[in-house]
Amino acid sequence: MEKVVFKTFVPEPKEPGWVLIDAEGQSIGRVASRIAAVLRGKHKPDFTPNMATGDCVVVINADKVQLKGSKPRTKVYTHYSGYPGGLKRTVGAVMLAEKPVKAVEHAVKGMLPKGTLGSVMFRRLKVYAGASHPHAAQKPVKMEVE
Repeated sequence: MEKVVFKTFVPEPKEPGWVLIDAEGQSIGRVASRIAAVLRGKHKPDFTPNMATGDCVVVINADKVQLKGSKPRTKVYTHYSGYPGGLKRTVGAVMLAEKPVKAVEHAVKGMLPKGTLGSVMFRRLKVYAGASHPHAAQKPVKMEVE
């Protein structure tokens, strides 16, 4: 009987593409899960869980993203400075009104892998509150959020 040898395919690291996502009128969770999937590379046929094969993502209109249901008044964002008495709490509606970019980044970061691989993926995320962005030279491809 002949021995059969299977070779494992490992993709070569290459320059990431650029994707543009418009968050206007979308739920923050749905937008964040789509962004996280693109950053991880799950939309590509050569997805590898232990490599950063995803694309760079540009998110525009982050100030027009929405929290659905009771989350505007019940969701609490916390930040601890490390010092005694340094715990800060912000309600969801206030966070979206004052720092919409931080709210989107917080949602996406929680959906990425923890550790150095997640840090590499998170660095490829660019979020802007308005409709303009400085990445037109990269020719990002527009992607819809279902």
